[in-house]
Amino acid sequence: MLARRYLPSIPSLLALEAVERLGSASAAAAELNLTQGAISRQLQTLEGQLGVALVIRDRHRLRLTPAAQDFVAEARQSLHRLAQASLTLRANPGGGALTLAILPAFGMHWLAPRLARFAGLHPEVTVNLSTRLKPFDFEGSAFDAAIHYGRPDIARQDWPGTDDMKLMDEDILAVAAPALAPAPLAQAKAVLDLPLLQLESRTGDWGRWLAYHGQPNLRPPAMLFDQFATMQQAAILGMGAALLPLFLIERDLAERRLIPLYGPAIRALGSYHLVWPRNRPPRAPLTSFRSWLARNL
Repeated sequence: MLARRYLPSIPSLLALEAVERLGSASAAAAELNLTQGAISRQLQTLEGQLGVALVIRDRHRLRLTPAAQDFVAEARQSLHRLAQASLTLRANPGGGALTLAILPAFGMHWLAPRLARFAGLHPEVTVNLSTRLKPFDFEGSAFDAAIHYGRPDIARQDWPGTDDMKLMDEDILAVAAPALAPAPLAQAKAVLDLPLLQLESRTGDWGRWLAYHGQPNLRPPAMLFDQFATMQQAAILGMGAALLPLFLIERDLAERRLIPLYGPAIRALGSYHLVWPRNRPPRAPLTSFRSWLARNL
């Protein structure tokens, strides 16, 4: 631990952060339910403790020095982590929280049905789930791990400094609503006569599907979606043909809200992985979760 004299008080940090963010002592005072004088005293206390001028006092205005602005950027992240830690403690005072970033469709249709079994075996662990569509930096986040889709080599580029565990491959099927395509197509190329739907993160999927069926070098235009769930609903409503993971549409196929267009499901380029930061000390909830996954994949 650093010497205690380098650790500022929380009220002083909150005052400095509010002044930097809101632009004035009066606005900071209103937000923190203090007087302007109390804000000034907190800033003076912080300057005295750190031995560094933080504020330029220009008549009735306060402006932070460039060094103080850099300091606030770091302090704000620390305050956010502290608030998140407090929220986690309140949600699970017995300890053992596991916070996962998940992809929405995979989290809902593959992970969530399995979590009940994990919870039964590990009642001491509280699992918190939050949606993230893109890779992020674990540094400064409250996440213990994330579920990611991609090729293993891409995963290491997207998530530097992490270890990973493969969860499953993905098989995708070309489907459409019966109102759009009452029967399977006679040939793969006939899909070009239909409006197409695709994920904005997987714009090459239709070209790969066509190449798999002997129609290479085609990259048809398609309506873009950022999530499988919205694209799935658009396909059900007859807005276009879609390439969707089998794990997502099993019920839609069984109840004929969607029908296969042509051929079997094909293996997608990527797989689903659990990724976690390599440089953090191992925590018991994540260790238990990884061990449970390894036994049940």
